Amino acid sequence: MNKNRKTIKMPVRYLMNAVLVALLFVALSYLTRNILSTYQNKVLMTVGINIILAVSLNVATGYLGQLPLGHAGFMAVGAYTCALFTKFCPLPDGVSFAIGLVLACIVAGLFGVLIGIPALRLTGDYLAILTLGFGEIIRITLNNIDDVLGFKLFYGSKGLKNIPKYSNFTNVFLCVVITCFLIHAMMKSRHGRAVLAIRDNEIAAESCGIQTTYYKVMAFAFSAAFAGLAGGLYACYIGVLNPSTFGFMKSIEILVMVVLGGMGSMLGSILSATVLTILPEATRSFDSYRMVIYSLVLILMMIFRPGGLLGNYDFSMSRLVERVLFGKKKKEGADHE
Repeated sequence: MNKNRKTIKMPVRYLMNAVLVALLFVALSYLTRNILSTYQNKVLMTVGINIILAVSLNVATGYLGQLPLGHAGFMAVGAYTCALFTKFCPLPDGVSFAIGLVLACIVAGLFGVLIGIPALRLTGDYLAILTLGFGEIIRITLNNIDDVLGFKLFYGSKGLKNIPKYSNFTNVFLCVVITCFLIHAMMKSRHGRAVLAIRDNEIAAESCGIQTTYYKVMAFAFSAAFAGLAGGLYACYIGVLNPSTFGFMKSIEILVMVVLGGMGSMLGSILSATVLTILPEATRSFDSYRMVIYSLVLILMMIFRPGGLLGNYDFSMSRLVERVLFGKKKKEGADHE
């Protein structure tokens, strides 16, 4: 490693990223207010929620190297937690919504710990089947818990209605930025490096003193918490919740976004969540063939880009500027900066 190489200072890097995010927010705000239709704005909101789901699952699937299939269950926990709190909370709208989102993260994270402790003792297909079972247990519980409790709270298959619609473009965009920043910060920390070490070789990581069970459960809970955040935004955007929304196919849909973007690439998850949300809507006019087009795109991607759109590469504005200013060569392999 060359100690004399020129690099951009860390405060400047964060300032560059903040300016880039601010410009993106201004551009998208202009589009939502002046160009996009109401329907297109709804698609954009769905894109933001799906980005949070994809990058959160990427923590467990891409960075940790596990295969959970119950991510929709954590989304359901967060959605119902936020919906019930905001519906019955007497606090002002903005305050109740913010607290509801925080509670959604906390409760979903706790479920992630409870499920992760027994589930992450398994690997591969066994882990996938176990997490799938837990996801279905959450959905079935939401369907039938009112009969057990003896009073109406979740309303089962009839759906929980009259949820305050607090979600808008601004708070969804803010939640996307916070999610990406916190996941990035976690992966750049020693905890994130431990998670990556477990993914690369769990036995070697454990032999080096890394507490594999602790870090696996931590990453799983981190992933579940942000799925709960996405669920809270979804609940306060749609205004109606039905347990059938959070079934097995929803988990598969989120997993496809991660695999298509590249397992271990945050930018890949963002791009794939955007593409796979817009594509079905863009082909809606071809009603008889749109799912065929959607499936064909996925098949072609798996044939010609089996590692996903970006593999495990993550874009860094600071690295790009450093190469332009100082003529630095691109690093080999994965870099999570």
